[in-house]
Amino acid sequence: MKLLRLVLVVTLSLFGFCATAQDPHAETGLKKVIVQEVLQVSSYTYLNVLEGEEKTWLAVPTMEASIGEVYYYKGGMAMPDFHSTELNRTFDSVLFLGAITSAEAINLEEGMVDPNAPKEDVIPAKQPTLNQLELNIDAIDGGIRIGNLFENTQQYAGKKVKIVGEVTKFTASIMGKNWIHFQDGTAFDGAYDLMITSQENLNVGDVVVFEGVIAINKDFGAGYFYKVIMEDAVLVK
Repeated sequence: MKLLRLVLVVTLSLFGFCATAQDPHAETGLKKVIVQEVLQVSSYTYLNVLEGEEKTWLAVPTMEASIGEVYYYKGGMAMPDFHSTELNRTFDSVLFLGAITSAEAINLEEGMVDPNAPKEDVIPAKQPTLNQLELNIDAIDGGIRIGNLFENTQQYAGKKVKIVGEVTKFTASIMGKNWIHFQDGTAFDGAYDLMITSQENLNVGDVVVFEGVIAINKDFGAGYFYKVIMEDAVLVK
C-alpha cells in the first residue's frame, strides 16, 4: 500500500511538472489560447480560440490577428447569449477583454529571445486611433486634400479623386469591404477623418495614395452612415 501511494505521489508530481513545462506562464495566472477564427467589426475583434481542449470566443479592441497565433490573457467579463448586431449573430458566450498579449511580446518582456537571432531595432507598431494627428504629408499632383474635400463636398460628389494620407485605423471584412480611416493633416470645420472602403489590405501607419469615387450622405444601414466617404478605392502605385 505504501509503495502504491509513493507511485501515485510521484506520478502526480510528474504530471504537475509536465503541465508547468508545457506552459511556463501558467503560474502567473495567464491563460494561453490559440486563434482558430477571426471576425472583425467596427470596434472589436472576435477571436474563436482554443484554450486547452475547449473552444471559446473572446472579444478585444480592434487588432490584427491570424489563425494559429498564440496569445495570453487574464480576467475578462463573460457575456452569455451575446448578440452582435454588426455580425447578426448570437454567441453562446463571449468573454470581453480590455487587452490580450501575444506570446512574442511576453517572451520579449522575459528576455526569452534567441541569442543567435540578428539584432534589429524594434519599432513599435502604430496603434489605431480616431484622434486628429499632426501630420506633414506633401500633396500629390492631381490629388486633393481631405480638408478641401470636406469644405467642397458637393463639388466632388460622384467624382473619382486621388488622396494621399495615413491609415489611422483599419477594419477588415465588414459587409464585404475593408474600412479605412484616413488622415492627411488637413481639416475643415473640425472634420479631418475620411472613411474609405476598399479591398486593399493595409496596416495602421501606412502612408499611401488612394483613388476612388466620393459619395455623400451614404447610409449602409446598421449604423453605418457617412456624410462623405470614398468608395471602392484602389491604391495608386
